[in-house]
Amino acid sequence: MDTTLFDGLAALPHFNPDDEVEPLHPAVDSLRQAIRAAGAVVFSTPEYAGAMPGSFKNLLDWTIGDDRPDSIYNKPVTWINASPRGAVLAHDSLRAVLGYAHAEVVEQACAHVPVTSAMIGDDGLITDAPARERICSSMAALLGHLTTRV
Repeated sequence: MDTTLFDGLAALPHFNPDDEVEPLHPAVDSLRQAIRAAGAVVFSTPEYAGAMPGSFKNLLDWTIGDDRPDSIYNKPVTWINASPRGAVLAHDSLRAVLGYAHAEVVEQACAHVPVTSAMIGDDGLITDAPARERICSSMAALLGHLTTRV
């Protein structure tokens, strides 16, 4: 499985449906191209003030209007929460938005994997074997879904 990290969240402009015209803002175009190129999308979001953070909701808003093939519409999606506190309300919000976008939530791949700072190495990677195993299991479930979907 090859993965690509989208690191353009901060560059996305505030969503405005009036801006859904060509040429799109470069950050929006980059986001949409990354989603179209992916076989599936894995989200990870913390919970903030009882929901997903506004910047993350903004990212999702920019995915809704993409009507090109391989957009978020019917795209397999899942999420992994790495917060030790959980993020049930954020995931409820995420599920609602993804439902509106008609994305295909792969439930068996969704996971809560509590990770604390003590479980992260100097390189920024998770060092805790059980946490890594749970993430690998989640990705295996997603991959299994994708291979039976074709």
